[in-house]
This record gives sequence, structure tokens and C-alpha cells, in this order.
Amino acid sequence: MMFLDRSDAGIKLSEKLKAYKDNKEVLILALPRGGVATGYEIARILNAPLDVLIVRKIGHPMQPELAVGAVSETGTVVLNPRVLSFGVSEDYIKDETSIQKEEISRRIELYRKGKGISEIQGKIIILVDDGVATGATIKAAISTLNKEKLKKLVIALPVAPPDTADELKGMADEFICLETPYDFRAVGNYYYDFTQVTDQEVVRYLKIAEEFYEKK
Repeated sequence: MMFLDRSDAGIKLSEKLKAYKDNKEVLILALPRGGVATGYEIARILNAPLDVLIVRKIGHPMQPELAVGAVSETGTVVLNPRVLSFGVSEDYIKDETSIQKEEISRRIELYRKGKGISEIQGKIIILVDDGVATGATIKAAISTLNKEKLKKLVIALPVAPPDTADELKGMADEFICLETPYDFRAVGNYYYDFTQVTDQEVVRYLKIAEEFYEKK
């Protein structure tokens, strides 16, 4: 399956999430930036509120797109042992974590005007991204959410490699992934349009979602 764009992926995921439509306990949490475009469509179709869970990847020093680990807005850090074995120092991890925490602070101010994440205790959380590769970023998000008393954690993804999908399936109450290609290379390969989502677009999606939900 190929997706036209992130919005198309969200619409297709919504078909698998119909059971949660109009459920007041549901909160859609999207991973910015790309996941917000996907999460917006899910929130709109399910008539559920939308928020972001800000998580930043810690890239490998020689290959920034390869995730060594990730840090979430709550301070949770998750590292990828398989990638760490490729010569990554503790000092590098410490420095990069600090840099990413600064970026997280900037995004909290921009996306939520400095406010913390929405109330998530007792909620059915549908955690959304536009796809995963190693899964380091979403694992940091899951680790953050596991510290809270959720009613249920649902992970919804358009695409992921089979091994990552199997791992994530064991970390959620429900796991939905539309495509798990055996020859997976990169998330963008499964989209006709994978143009980078900007901060301004994230803010716009959140604003429209908030206004739409409040009118219901």
C-alpha cells in the first residue's frame, strides 16, 4: 500500500479505529511533526481531541537519520542498544540529550504556549506517527506513557518494518499498522508526498482540531 500523503494515511487508519468514535475517554496523541498531519485526520474522523507528545530523536554522530535513542518532553530517555554498539560515546549521548531537551522546550512553547501535555490519566490514548523505522522515538513516547495510569494504549501507524512492528505490538494494549513490508527501507518510500511538515503547520493542525472539537 502506498499513501498519497500523511492525511491519506490518517484517513485509512481511521477505518481501523471506528470503535473509538465519539468516545469521550479517547485522546489522540501525535508525534510531531509528521505524525500531527496523520493524527489530525484521525481526531477529526473519530471526533476526539488532539494533542502532541513531543519526543526528539538522538541521531548517530556519523549517520544522523539513524536513531541512537530518543528523549521525551517528560525527560524519559530510551536508547537503542543495537545502534549504541556502533561506537557512540556516553559524552555524545549526554550532549545530544541536552540539545534535544532545549529543542523540546522550544516546541512546547510554540505548540502549546508553554503548557504541559493534556490530562492523560484514565484515558484511552491513541498514539500516532506517520510511520517508524527503528522505533526509537515512539518507544520513548511509550515509556513516557507507561508511567501514567492509562485506561488503554493504542498505537496506530501507517507503516513499520516487521521486526519493529512485532516489538511495538508487545508494548501496547492494541497495535494497528497498515503496512509491514519485509523489504522496508524508509518511511518516506511508502508515500507519494512526504514533504516535511513545518512547525507552523503543526500549530495550525492543533488549532483547527481544538476549534473543531469544542464546537461538537
